[in-house]
Amino acid sequence: MAAKSSKTSKSASGGEEMANKIKPIGDRVVVKPAPKEELTKSGLIIPDTAKEKPQEGIIVAVGSGKLQDNGERSPMELKVGDRVLFSKYGGTEFKHDGEDLLVMRESDILAVLAGE
Repeated sequence: MAAKSSKTSKSASGGEEMANKIKPIGDRVVVKPAPKEELTKSGLIIPDTAKEKPQEGIIVAVGSGKLQDNGERSPMELKVGDRVLFSKYGGTEFKHDGEDLLVMRESDILAVLAGE
């Protein structure tokens, strides 16, 4: 196995770099949640304890697809870079290289949000 350089360039979303470091199993995806709101529209600062969990994020890694009973894999509908909506308490939270991430099944994703 070739050694990787400790210096890596980051893309705008960090998705390419993250996809090289994490490979979800089966029909799971890794999501980077959207940043939490720090201020209300009126300018009040929201304390960490009062912030709601984000419900949208960016896909940073995808698995190979769900293994069917006949031994074939279902293709994944999601791809790295998709902006998605997921249930408020869906997935399993973890930290990787100082980033908060979620791992969840593809079926836990509610919708793909259109690009802005």
